Amino acid sequence: MTSAGTGEDMASPGTETARAVSPGYSPRRTLPLRVEAVRQFKRRRTMVMFGLLLALPWVLVIAFALGPAATRPGNFRLSDLATQGGLNFAAFVLSVSATLLLVVAVALFCGDTVASEASWSSLRYLLAAPVPRARLLRHKLIVALGYSAVAVIALPLMALLAGTVAFGWNDVQLPGTGDVIPAAAVLPRFGIVIGYALISQLVVAALAFLLSVSTDSPLGAVGGAVGLVIVSNILQAVEALGALREFLPTFWNTAWLDALVPELDWNGMIRGTALSVTYAVILIAVAFRRFQHKDIVS
Repeated sequence: MTSAGTGEDMASPGTETARAVSPGYSPRRTLPLRVEAVRQFKRRRTMVMFGLLLALPWVLVIAFALGPAATRPGNFRLSDLATQGGLNFAAFVLSVSATLLLVVAVALFCGDTVASEASWSSLRYLLAAPVPRARLLRHKLIVALGYSAVAVIALPLMALLAGTVAFGWNDVQLPGTGDVIPAAAVLPRFGIVIGYALISQLVVAALAFLLSVSTDSPLGAVGGAVGLVIVSNILQAVEALGALREFLPTFWNTAWLDALVPELDWNGMIRGTALSVTYAVILIAVAFRRFQHKDIVS
């Protein structure tokens, strides 16, 4: 009479092989960037915001087509020169959208990313997966900054396309002086303009991200970042502050206009870049520190 075999004796060779091959838990395999990017892309606010950004240049083209043409001589404001060609139109669209629409887009992508998980009560389940806190926050920040960058780049490029289709590919007439620069010479500078626009939005992205890890309200995080820009713009108009205005996060936001002058001037853009990057690094570091010690109870 044979005795019953133990569990180890009865284990099949296939099971032993599976145990040997199974890698087990690894923090590096939790919440891949691709998964987070797809999750954020499928959200309705992402679709709506990109739809708005891509539609705005065509709406402005229609508005210029329906409105009367500027006939006053010596009118060298950026808005009056918008119909002179694709590059002029793209510069105009960027100037009117950088102070609010792009701010809202960046604040939405960066401020909604963590706070929305908390408001849905899904954040603690993500951390219980278990996804390391630093990894979760890092991947959410990378994806949010990625979508913000796409938004900031997509708007002027679509404006360039819409302006070229509607008004042609002409030489650039500069605001203020009315000087004309060949379009081929300005096109590389337009890349500098877009790059600086990206950098100038880093403060908004970092503040929205800090607020996102500090509150369970996505609207509060987004609104707080947008509110900072509004307050900064108001203080910027107070000349009594003197040189202190240069430390406001929005003071150098229009320094990209220095790339559209006959002699390229880097001074304002260098100062703006230094200020924006400094603020962004500090705010993001505070966000990571705060999230590492935060009790996730929602």
